Amino acid sequence: MDWLGRFYQPQSGSTHFRLRVDFRSCRQSESKPLPWAQNVVSIGLLKQVKGRWACLFWAFVLLTPSHDRRTKETAKIKGQVAPFQSKLTQAAELLIAVAGHFASTPMLAVTDSWFGNQGLWKPVRQTVGERFHLLSRLRSNQVLYALPDARSADAKTRGRPRKYGQRLGTVTDRAHALRQQTAAYQVNLYGKVREVLAVEKTVMLKTLKCPIKVVWVFRKTQWVALFTTDLDLSVTQVIEYYGARWKIESGFKELKQDIGSQKCQSRNAQAVINHLHFCMMATTVTWMYADRIKADPQRRHKVKGRTSFAFSDVRRLIAEASLSEDFDRLCHKPTNPMKNSLVAVLLRMVA
Repeated sequence: MDWLGRFYQPQSGSTHFRLRVDFRSCRQSESKPLPWAQNVVSIGLLKQVKGRWACLFWAFVLLTPSHDRRTKETAKIKGQVAPFQSKLTQAAELLIAVAGHFASTPMLAVTDSWFGNQGLWKPVRQTVGERFHLLSRLRSNQVLYALPDARSADAKTRGRPRKYGQRLGTVTDRAHALRQQTAAYQVNLYGKVREVLAVEKTVMLKTLKCPIKVVWVFRKTQWVALFTTDLDLSVTQVIEYYGARWKIESGFKELKQDIGSQKCQSRNAQAVINHLHFCMMATTVTWMYADRIKADPQRRHKVKGRTSFAFSDVRRLIAEASLSEDFDRLCHKPTNPMKNSLVAVLLRMVA
């Protein structure tokens, strides 16, 4: 983790650096007798590489089995039956572990609506403190409340101050009420600058028990409500960061198809862990290579509406560089050592 910390230190002249991490649970096999078929809860860093967003995998944990008895008996790590843990518990432990390596860096966890609740917010906030924030999506039926009125010093009302203000209704009710107050924003979204109609409002949410900034994004007859606990984020940042969350889905495609993690058929827990560690490291190093080269990689397969390069284009550059003569001069090929011919034959037979 130390070399990653050095790589992602703020650039010269920058006074603000924030970790944007994303969670995703990946289930490649639903077969109950094979619980460790690359079922993981992973965490990745959202980073801009050559003007486009990318997800750089950092860590993962195997998704522990459910309470089903047949699955639990076969889910063993080093001979020990793995204890059950929910995805929220595993995600919180991953966040707390990463926060320990960046003791003074603000952290913004970008998640979907499944992770964006008290189950993840409360344990991480209690451990990490106020430098941890959450950015996620609101459900349409969640109830919002106004900020509590500030009590004046000379007020003689009895009781403790109110935690929540007036009930504002559900997220859907506020979307209909605020639709006429939208403004146009230029956002770098999905690979290009787009004009987005949105409106923001700071409210209270009882599920998190804290004030949040809600951003309603409208498109024709549809809308989506995003929220963040970091009240300093602008509307443009909230929309752009949540739009970048989709890159973790692209990251799993790169991990499975381009790197080849899905070709591993092992169901042993330690074998799956070792295999995924190498695959995720290869994915992250590939994006680091793309970030360090001077010129943007050229897109090999043209797609209408897409001008940015793909992950496979970076892999092709690495392959060409490793096959060049300059690479052989820098990294000499080792000479064949002296071997016992009988031992070599036996080893080939065993392989």
